Amino acid sequence: MLSALQSLGQKAFLAVEAQANRVFGERDNPFHHLGAISYWMFWLVVASGFYVYVFYDTGINDTYESVEALTHHQWWAGGVMRSVHRYASDAMILTMLLHLARHFCFDRYRSFRAFSWITGVFVLWLVYASGVNGYMLPWDRLAQFVLTATAEWFDALPPFRGVFVRNFVLEESITDRFFTLLQFLHIGIPLAVLAVLWVHTQRVPRAKTLPSRRIMIGSTVMLVVLALVKPALSQGKADLASFPQSLEFDWFYLTVYPLFYSWSPAAVWALVGGLTLLFLAAPWLPPKRAGKATMALTVHPGNKLVHARPGETLLDAGLRASVPMPFECRSGGCGVCKASLLAGEVDPGVYLESALSAAERAQGKILLCCATALSDVEVEYEEGAAVREQPFGVYAARIERLDLIAHDVMLVGMRLVGGKKIAYEAGQYINVILPDGDRRAYSFTTPSGETDLVELHVRRMPGGKATTLLFEHTKVGTLVRFEGPIGAFILREPSERPLIFVAGATGFAPVKSLLEQAFRMGITRPLHFYWGVRKRRDLYLADLPERWMKEHPNFKFVPVLSEPGPDDEWTGRTGFVHEAILADFPDLSGFAIYACGSVKMVEAAKPAFVAQGLGEEYCFSDAFTAQKPAVVPA
Repeated sequence: MLSALQSLGQKAFLAVEAQANRVFGERDNPFHHLGAISYWMFWLVVASGFYVYVFYDTGINDTYESVEALTHHQWWAGGVMRSVHRYASDAMILTMLLHLARHFCFDRYRSFRAFSWITGVFVLWLVYASGVNGYMLPWDRLAQFVLTATAEWFDALPPFRGVFVRNFVLEESITDRFFTLLQFLHIGIPLAVLAVLWVHTQRVPRAKTLPSRRIMIGSTVMLVVLALVKPALSQGKADLASFPQSLEFDWFYLTVYPLFYSWSPAAVWALVGGLTLLFLAAPWLPPKRAGKATMALTVHPGNKLVHARPGETLLDAGLRASVPMPFECRSGGCGVCKASLLAGEVDPGVYLESALSAAERAQGKILLCCATALSDVEVEYEEGAAVREQPFGVYAARIERLDLIAHDVMLVGMRLVGGKKIAYEAGQYINVILPDGDRRAYSFTTPSGETDLVELHVRRMPGGKATTLLFEHTKVGTLVRFEGPIGAFILREPSERPLIFVAGATGFAPVKSLLEQAFRMGITRPLHFYWGVRKRRDLYLADLPERWMKEHPNFKFVPVLSEPGPDDEWTGRTGFVHEAILADFPDLSGFAIYACGSVKMVEAAKPAFVAQGLGEEYCFSDAFTAQKPAVVPA
């Protein structure tokens, strides 16, 4: 029942907010700044109240006349201020109730948010008390009704039993001191509101206590126009000898007052007290949300590691740790906090499609203000920040091994000099620095670790500067410089998805390191490896994945030849490697794919995988580009 009610509320809010976006714009949508608008209304109430206070007289014979003089003799100032005071108070109640309703509908009032919820309930009742008290001050017929009804209501409580009527309603009890007391309460209660408001916002990281300038100006102008069109007026001087029969009512503050005369006062107390207790107990009422452990959140730029509490949005977790994440509405309506999910799983939350389209979601984009972590996650809110921040050093190594493992592939072993070691993750690569300063990228071929021996698979490119140098001139003992480790083509674990690895030619090198890392981690989910080459002889080290199939029941190896010749005597799969995967897996929606090969292969494969159901956030790729041959002078 509660979930259905919240779901209905979410749909209602999102529908209204979508229309408000079109009218006010995404950043100035008032429904995304309800708390801040409530603050602004409070300050308007305080400012207008100070002006009215200057002209207010607390004498029993002068109170009503001073308010009338303020309203009519200086209608262009005092009259407007009185009306703004009234309408800003109503607006504060409205925005606070909407603010509370939105947090309830989007289930943001439990766990660590319970503190803000409970203090918000106290703020709401204090504002009600201040407003009801304010309606007694003009000492008109409405003030008389509010005073009488309130006194009778409180007298229904056992501790009082007539005390309020005797001291506040009978004609002989209304003295100058009485109005001084009312004025004191009307100043003291707002001070209490301000104190509790301050406490209320302390648990919300970087809570905004003022809306945008456009909203402040627009709402203030609206209140002034309303004050001029329909000014707040007194309803005749109070007369305790009779009871008012017809009044203009304020339904924002005096909602329950008509019930005093259709229900018993005790029944109204039961209603108000019951609702208050229900609100206070709401964070602990069933259905209880399933608790989860605290999740690790890595944020780029900054490479900052923070911890997200169960149910906490990634934005709140980052802001709480002083990470300067961009944000505006915090409600999934503007898209300012859009980020890329690099690793892990999240609940994307509920948001407007105008802020995050389905296509963007498929590309791995999320809204930090809505997404909550389901596992350890890594995000970047500036494109490319994760790669830019990867620290890498420059190392010197000597060639220790040069083994030709295929007709055009060399296994190169390099031992770091000076006793140094390099720490890396499977799937990363290094840049070998050529004598002229050019760089060539080659992947690690072994699982994650720290080592002083780096092994590479280098394929000879006809006319290639680096490979010509390696195959024809480099010898064991040659000193080489390189930088690294570089790259984010690494295993994104933990995950529950079966994994498909795709390699084109020497793309086998990083895939080999990823697969051996998966075996080391004890992954028991299905692991599929598709290796695409042109000829059978290009399947260098083919006996290795064959051996893996014998050692690991969850592993399957599928070689694919694109141009088999008669000499290959090939009876296996042919064609493009990604097409073999598409044929074997008509629905890729439950998989994660790691693809490494030429840019052409990756560009062809990725859209095809996505079209067959693979989520783009689960397609990890690394493409390499062959360097242009060196130009030899004639």
